[in-house]
Amino acid sequence: MNTPVSGKVFEVANGLHARSANDDGIADGDELLVADNVSLSFGGVKAIQNIGFDILKGEIRAIIGPNGAGKTSMLNVINGFYHPQEGTITFKGEKRSKIRPYMAASQGISRTFQNVALFNGMTTLDNIMAGRTLKMHRNFFWQMFRHGPALNEEIEHRRAVEEIIDFLEIEAIRKTPVGQLPYGLQKRVELGRALAAEPTLLLLDEPMAGMNLEEKEDMSRFILDVNSQLGTTIALIEHDMGVVMDLADRVVVLDYGKKIADGLPTEVQKDQNVIDAYLGVPH
Repeated sequence: MNTPVSGKVFEVANGLHARSANDDGIADGDELLVADNVSLSFGGVKAIQNIGFDILKGEIRAIIGPNGAGKTSMLNVINGFYHPQEGTITFKGEKRSKIRPYMAASQGISRTFQNVALFNGMTTLDNIMAGRTLKMHRNFFWQMFRHGPALNEEIEHRRAVEEIIDFLEIEAIRKTPVGQLPYGLQKRVELGRALAAEPTLLLLDEPMAGMNLEEKEDMSRFILDVNSQLGTTIALIEHDMGVVMDLADRVVVLDYGKKIADGLPTEVQKDQNVIDAYLGVPH
């Protein structure tokens, strides 16, 4: 891909509403999120050391590095699961050092996980419906009796979920308990649940892990569609360098908790520090 962010095309797919570039006052290509000198330690272990980078609205931003480089810790800081000892995260122009995950979700940050985190006994549809929770505003009394305004609200949100199911081409498994699904489809359902929150920024933690070639190709296509057709900005952790080169607009590389490179995929691929890190050259 490697096209400029401003060149991305925003369309409407399968009835889903594309987001306007001016929804939050931030135009495509402007900074949506900035990590500024973020440091995170667990006891004597320095997971992240003075890391800074930005994510531009409308792009796919890859975060790569060897195992233990601090990639997932960085995503956990962005969505509020970890609180850094130093540095700040600025999202949509609002600077913060501490935030809770539910607050990050309400502000427009959604994510998937390295290990699939679904409700195995629930159907595909119900798992994706769970992603609409923050969009539901009727109180518990109305929801308990599924009557009046709460029933109307549920119908509205179920319609949105059905559109996501169509978008991800998982209509055939909409009523199947996710625990019965193969791993690749479970990953797709988890992506659907994250999309149900209508995120501005979608964090994907190794979405291709454990997949075969065909499943990776399918997931890559859906990630591109989410970005180009729904207008969702994406931060992606991925070990498959071929996937990163195909999907990412820009790449930031971490190693032992430090940033060692940042730039276009073709630039990063040639960086000697990156080559050394991936080949395991001693530090």
